[in-house]
Amino acid sequence: MAGPTPAELPLILVADDSLLEQRYVGRILAEHGGWRVAFARNGAEALDALPHTPPAVLLTDMNMPKMDGLTLVEKVREQFPLIPVVLMTGSGSEKVAVAALKAGAADYVPKQALAHDLVPVLERVLSVGQAEHRRYRVLQGMTRRSSQFVLENDPALVPPLVSQFREDLIEMGLCDLTGATRAGIALEEALLNAVYHGNLEVSSELRANGDEAFHKLARERREQAPYAARRVRVTARLTPTCGTFVIMDEGPGFDVSKLPDPTHPDFLERPSGRGVLLMRTFMDAVEYNKTGNRVTLVKRRDRV
Repeated sequence: MAGPTPAELPLILVADDSLLEQRYVGRILAEHGGWRVAFARNGAEALDALPHTPPAVLLTDMNMPKMDGLTLVEKVREQFPLIPVVLMTGSGSEKVAVAALKAGAADYVPKQALAHDLVPVLERVLSVGQAEHRRYRVLQGMTRRSSQFVLENDPALVPPLVSQFREDLIEMGLCDLTGATRAGIALEEALLNAVYHGNLEVSSELRANGDEAFHKLARERREQAPYAARRVRVTARLTPTCGTFVIMDEGPGFDVSKLPDPTHPDFLERPSGRGVLLMRTFMDAVEYNKTGNRVTLVKRRDRV
């Protein structure tokens, strides 16, 4: 069976006023080989291009002339809600990045981590954006949905469960596709935290020099006692006004009082900081129990 033609490949629109950074990002995306890439010199130029050639993802710098990244996110969310926006954040732009996430951005990548993190982040956002829209018109008369899951410590089980939750949120009318994308990212972070940090007790500090040591230890502990016997238990309750997701691991937990502020610039650049920030930004409420091994995430109905 023939693969997609070049014109059928997902289009990534990159908004950045620096030609040097355009070339750098272009090389990273070209190495992936499965995307088309277009460039805009600023936010205004990118916004003008959207109705004519809608991209699968808009990747934008924060600091640009004529229209900065934050303003661009707000306008895209208002005018083109089905186009996800991913931010490239530089040092010193942490507070603006948090504001952009709250305004509607789907994710962000620190510029110093582009080579390592850009492709995985775009792949995750694209996998959500390419979901079939027809399924979201099904079950419009539903008034309540409840489900329970017990997961082994296999990270591969997380994406299909998150996909199901995204569909549930849209079918229940709690949010549109972009809102479900953001909620799905928060749920994915919480579920992976439960697997890696909760049940397997693998620290994010191992990611300081890449992911190899982190994933190696996780693979080993999936076969070792007491980690192998632990499970992640998930309960989801959705109504037309609110979705509540309770994720509980069987690990030792952590001291919730020592959880740092994820919006602090020093914490924002750490791997653990990014996950907590996304959870708290994309959900209306995130609460831990006293022992730190159960987290409740709440998504309220978006305003129409």
